[in-house]
Amino acid sequence: MGVLTLVHILVSFAACAEALRRADFPQGFVFGTASSAYQYEGAVNEGQRGPTIWDTLTRRPGRVIDFSNADVAVDHYHRYKEDVDLIKDIGMDAYRFSISWSRIFPNGTGEPNEEGLNYYNSLIDVLLDKGIQPYVTLFHWDLPQALEDRYGGWLNSQIVNDFVHFASTCFKEFGDRVKHWITFNEPHNFAIDGYDFGIQAPGRCSILSHIFCREGKSSTEPYVVAHNILLAHAGAFHSYKQHFKKEQGGIVGIALDSKWYEPLSDVDEDTEAAARAMDFELGWFLDPLMFGHYPPSMQKLAGDRLPQFSTQASKLVSGSLDFVGINHYTTLYVRNDRMRIRKLVMNDASTDAVIIPTAYRHGKKIGDTAASGWLHIVPWGMFKLMKHIKEKYGNPPVIITENGMDDANNRFSRLENDLQDDKRIQYHNDYMSNLLDAIRKEGCNVHGYFVWSLLDNWEWNSGYTKRFGLYYIDYNNNLTRIPKASVEWFRQKSTRMRLQRHILYVHGTTNAEISVKGKGFAASGASSASLQLTPSTQPNDSTEEKTAQEEGMENVETEARDGEKGR
Repeated sequence: MGVLTLVHILVSFAACAEALRRADFPQGFVFGTASSAYQYEGAVNEGQRGPTIWDTLTRRPGRVIDFSNADVAVDHYHRYKEDVDLIKDIGMDAYRFSISWSRIFPNGTGEPNEEGLNYYNSLIDVLLDKGIQPYVTLFHWDLPQALEDRYGGWLNSQIVNDFVHFASTCFKEFGDRVKHWITFNEPHNFAIDGYDFGIQAPGRCSILSHIFCREGKSSTEPYVVAHNILLAHAGAFHSYKQHFKKEQGGIVGIALDSKWYEPLSDVDEDTEAAARAMDFELGWFLDPLMFGHYPPSMQKLAGDRLPQFSTQASKLVSGSLDFVGINHYTTLYVRNDRMRIRKLVMNDASTDAVIIPTAYRHGKKIGDTAASGWLHIVPWGMFKLMKHIKEKYGNPPVIITENGMDDANNRFSRLENDLQDDKRIQYHNDYMSNLLDAIRKEGCNVHGYFVWSLLDNWEWNSGYTKRFGLYYIDYNNNLTRIPKASVEWFRQKSTRMRLQRHILYVHGTTNAEISVKGKGFAASGASSASLQLTPSTQPNDSTEEKTAQEEGMENVETEARDGEKGR
């Protein structure tokens, strides 16, 4: 397979009219793969780990399409050394993984669990020994069930302090070696899927179309959860800045999920609908983190159901990140919901934007579809999303923390066909080409690209029915890891420093400087390790800033408590 794959790749390279070197990406640009604790580790009853809200959800009938759970997943807990060797073999610079809160604090709080600390210490040390940089996510959806039972989890303001305690413990225990921290993964999806649609943990909703929810309020709870997440993020950021940054020298960001929404037509109402769609997805979190308030469109349409930041909390949240992580997979058209039909039917947070997303325009599909019906392959959406972030938010440092596509796990498929993942190779080639265009032609301040995912894994409600990995997992044969053709493609890209050039969308002819100062922020440092988000005006010596630091946790907790009034 290896020889045939190499021939296939070399033929593809030779057929290209133009080839890019990896060196054409900015100096210090990082390539990596991504994972999460719940989807990878397994070993749910080992190492004194406590149960999570996902352990609870998967025990409810009908919640996972193949009736599976992640009790074993891909056994990364026992096989992490083998998996780190795979990352090294591909030639990746970094590995993004998450820390299971319930491995560090089985009951959510208290004294840290030594077995959990030992596991992650070992994983980090093995990565560094292989020359691979750890990028660590603190919350990837697997809340300790103890906190859900004790006070309702993310619906309660107490979660803010408990998360900051967890984050600060991780900074203390691992921060001497971990220099890149991500507080939350995809808070938008977590809030909507867990508290509006109710399809993911903790499975709360009130919409009429969902028969599985036992309790919840879809019109308000997502907003309360998101508000508490933003306050918890800000608390963790300021804890790191105040107590750890000087000695450890790391950086803290967040990974936000975002599609690109393209207007269905050129009429004003569709253009405005597309802007609202971006506000209610990316802007829901990035506007407060950059400007200290929610997008005006959200404030108008959600009204008093949307919690508001006090003046002090606004100052704490605004600017509380060193980089923006973006998980981007797909693009949709969107039009104005003139009759508000979706709102009348659903009456939930997801319909407050008054939009109708669609994958079709004039009967033509926006792009090919991966195994998951929601994942339309639209590479030019990457370019437009990066340009949008640059223009609206002042060109902050960005890392693509997830990008990838899936194949179906078809038990009747021949192994050689599953391993020859040409569609995945084309996907990454085309998305990376558009990302590079955004950097070179628009001066977008992008510092890294992480593939989802290293291995096929347990994909939430889809269970084991979808395969996102560069490595094929043989679920019927000891979870054997088998490289797909995409492994060789990335390996060739790393060792030969060449990337197939395939431009799908042309956005002008003038190359911009890579190091660009935005209207509000500037990236300092050439390498990812020194990535900083520096305000163009420095408030660090002001009394106001010092007061915010000293009183930070008291204020964010008070603000979270006030936000619960919108429930």
